[in-house]
Amino acid sequence: MKRTLTSQGKPFIFSSKNQKRTAEIIAQYPQDRQASAILPLLDLAQRQAEGWLPKEAIEHVADVLKIPQMRAYEVATFYTMFNLSPRGKYLLQVCTTTPCQLAGSDDILKTCNKIAAVPQGETSKDGLFTVLEVECLGACVNGPIVQINDDYFEDLNAERMATILNDLTLGKQVKPGSVIGRQSSAPQENTVQEEGL
Repeated sequence: MKRTLTSQGKPFIFSSKNQKRTAEIIAQYPQDRQASAILPLLDLAQRQAEGWLPKEAIEHVADVLKIPQMRAYEVATFYTMFNLSPRGKYLLQVCTTTPCQLAGSDDILKTCNKIAAVPQGETSKDGLFTVLEVECLGACVNGPIVQINDDYFEDLNAERMATILNDLTLGKQVKPGSVIGRQSSAPQENTVQEEGL
């Protein structure tokens, strides 16, 4: 899939706080390997730019690391965790890989699209939601799963997803994790039997 860069139309520079954090990150790498700090610095830039990575931010990271800008472009466009265009306040990543799909992720995706009033891959007019269909988020046992920004919401169905989205729309805090109270990857129901005890 081709991923293109978007300009924010103004220069990007790390904030004072993030300049300090940049120095701390770079210091963790050997002198001749500091270009390896590119992933955490791109992530830091994306967070400063409110969830997306403008072309100017990628160029700034390249300049900080003293690497060719093309190298930074290659990294930023390769990893899908970097959002190359503005996104909503809440990035909804709906897993539709087989385990989640079998558990109902198609209905969850439809619910996200309906409440956000946008098709997959688009941002709502109010700038609140961006809806993406993604491959495995790595929590199959608790599927269906949706990642909202940095948090996982597990054991979902269409109704539970609608409640979460409506709460976010109203500005309410939502609790990440299993929406049914499951601990870690414990069985969904209390079906584990102790043997030999």
